[in-house]
Amino acid sequence: MKHVAGYITRKSMLYVTGVEYGNYTMNHVQGCAHGCLYPCYAFMMKKRFGQVKSYEEWLRPYLVSNTLELLDKEIPRLRDKIESVHLCFTTDPFMYEYDEIAAMSMAAIRKLNAAGIRCTVLTKGVLPAGLSELSPKNEYGITLVSLDEGFRKEIEPFSAPYKERIDALRSLHELGCRTWVSVEPYPTPNIIRQDLGGILDAVSFTDRIIFGRTNYSRRVSSYRKHKEF
Repeated sequence: MKHVAGYITRKSMLYVTGVEYGNYTMNHVQGCAHGCLYPCYAFMMKKRFGQVKSYEEWLRPYLVSNTLELLDKEIPRLRDKIESVHLCFTTDPFMYEYDEIAAMSMAAIRKLNAAGIRCTVLTKGVLPAGLSELSPKNEYGITLVSLDEGFRKEIEPFSAPYKERIDALRSLHELGCRTWVSVEPYPTPNIIRQDLGGILDAVSFTDRIIFGRTNYSRRVSSYRKHKEF
């Protein structure tokens, strides 16, 4: 088990988002220990606006200690506007081997579900089996862009091994949960040559698969056949 670098507080938690996963989102952690090198959009934005100074600082996650208190204040005010809440947009709710972050995520989902609010989850960590005991309207997903562990260690160095992600997702699916996979950002052939069909077969048990291209990497922009790909 790994430990967060420390704790911070915030003035608000739920906010409107334009991502396809839900109309509201929450980010109860600052930073992400997975260290993805796509490059990571969340890290670039946080660095641009001065919330983190370096990649090394980004790798040291801080947990928002007043997350549940903020939800208690905001849920009654926003409940009628919320279609669903996505965990998370700029961090990972089940960061690999960070039990404290996972516990806070579970508590937040329970609180949102108790108010009749559906949640969607996306992680590069391991989804806990306890999620199966929460609202059947929730949707639980993993990001999966390869089955090659060498590639994972290069591009997502501190995330959960692919097999662990898939096995946990499959377990939830077999327990009756709604499951999904984000195959995004999928690498162009100049980054790695691989069989997309094999990746899709590995997660063919899921209810939904979202596919998206890598679109802001220098390695992609240098690939002349990007549009054809």
